[in-house]
Amino acid sequence: MLGFLLRLPPFWVREPLLIAVGSVLGVRIMYLAVRDHDRVAAGLGAAFLVFTAVRIHTVARALRARRSPSPAASADGAAIAATVQAQAQAQAGTGPSPRPNTPEKDHNAWGQAVAAVAVFGALGAALWVAPHVMPSDTIAPQPASCSGGTHEELPKAYKQTPQPVTGEELCKALNQPDLATLLGTPGETATTASATDNTAPLTDGKVAQPEAEVTFDTYSVNVSATYNELSIDQYVKLMKFGDEQDIKTLATLGRPAVLSSAHTMKFEINLGSGGSAGPVEQGPLARTLTVALDRNDRGGYCEITVWSKSGALPDDGVLLDIAEKVLPSMPERPVR
Repeated sequence: MLGFLLRLPPFWVREPLLIAVGSVLGVRIMYLAVRDHDRVAAGLGAAFLVFTAVRIHTVARALRARRSPSPAASADGAAIAATVQAQAQAQAGTGPSPRPNTPEKDHNAWGQAVAAVAVFGALGAALWVAPHVMPSDTIAPQPASCSGGTHEELPKAYKQTPQPVTGEELCKALNQPDLATLLGTPGETATTASATDNTAPLTDGKVAQPEAEVTFDTYSVNVSATYNELSIDQYVKLMKFGDEQDIKTLATLGRPAVLSSAHTMKFEINLGSGGSAGPVEQGPLARTLTVALDRNDRGGYCEITVWSKSGALPDDGVLLDIAEKVLPSMPERPVR
């Protein structure tokens, strides 16, 4: 393609095409360089623009020479051409009879210009349409979705619990498109989304405890539902014996609730020789909103926990907003 542009077309087609290609590529590359703060791309774009400026200068000089040719140069050129033609005929010994020199028919400049403009228009249209029809090199990452694969049989505790939710249902209720906006990080997408149908520990598998978790670059959000007989009032009393901090009772969606903070656990696993694990350490602080499963607080609760690796936490209002998204998907616990 480059050789075609440089050698085959006549001057008045080649030069406008080089100017068109150089200007389009130069402006496009400079735009990408400014947007991405790329110095290498900026240098490449500048090179294209300098090349285009040189071609424009060449075309301008050719136009000036075409409009006002030098008389002396024309006369010298005609004399040289006549001498060369006479010598060639004399050496051949034959040839047409001498006749007055007739200038060659000049190229059709207007036709060449129209062709150049047409090609330039086609090239510009192709560059304009290409980004819309060609696949992009930079594919935006898709947010993680809740796994919808093969479903394992639920534990017996779920069959013995009236209207329990599953981990997948919690995950779908939590992993909403506006979750990142609620967390104050609207530009992020979910990197992982998981769900489990567990049972509560130390209950011999008799208490259903589905769980879901969605992770972003900044925050991680965990939601679980525990179908036991512990009320929020009893839960607050138990907190006094634990390491919970900043305990605050309130109500959301007409249900009793409590806010609390506690440190997560941090541990490392070495996958090298021996596969040893490091000691369990205190991790960053997490903020939890615990809400009763029904308005009358007859037992059972839903926990929404948010934490980050840096230890930063969103406002408590964020937990309440998430609860307003998740709780309507959970049927209130029926009267036993």
